[in-house]
Amino acid sequence: MAYCNWGHTSELNLQYHDKEWGVPVHDDRKQFEFLMMEVMQCGLNWNMMINKREIFRRCFDNFDFEKIAAYTESDVQRILKTEGMIKSPRKVAAIIHNATCFQRIRNEFGSFCQYLWRHTNGKTILYDKHGDGYIPVSNGLSDEISKDLKKRGFKFLGTITVYSHLQACGLINDHGCDCPRYKYICANFPTVKKRRDREKQIQHFL
Repeated sequence: MAYCNWGHTSELNLQYHDKEWGVPVHDDRKQFEFLMMEVMQCGLNWNMMINKREIFRRCFDNFDFEKIAAYTESDVQRILKTEGMIKSPRKVAAIIHNATCFQRIRNEFGSFCQYLWRHTNGKTILYDKHGDGYIPVSNGLSDEISKDLKKRGFKFLGTITVYSHLQACGLINDHGCDCPRYKYICANFPTVKKRRDREKQIQHFL
């Protein structure tokens, strides 16, 4: 369970690991929240993101992408002046921009979830050796989805960021096979076993 040990670094991380991380997400607002937290994390660390999560929710109307898509420059300034907020105009602007891209995908596919889950036929992927702690930073699936999202206008969503999102939202089950959450996900959601796919920078977490 070494890869899952990050969940024990703080009480907030423990709650996130034990209740959210890796559980298949089929709600568009939650998808947008997870995706935009990954955007905010770029160049930073996840511990900071989980600690600032409530600040993000207050700044971005609880990640209501319909409201965010209508934000103006005054909203950007409001967000940047919020105490404890990450002071990155580029990331704030990217989240607003991404909300409009998110809307376009919903218009085309019916929901963002339908768009994303079609890449795995609605099943959580169990990649060979991941349960034993051989975890990459990206792979062929994240390459494919990142490329398509960029083509659709999304910003700050490179393949590494997308891979993290796929882990968080349950398209990939990267809990250790001895982790209770691995077993919970396999027992309660449809899964499919696959060989490793063009994986990059594999680390072995003992």
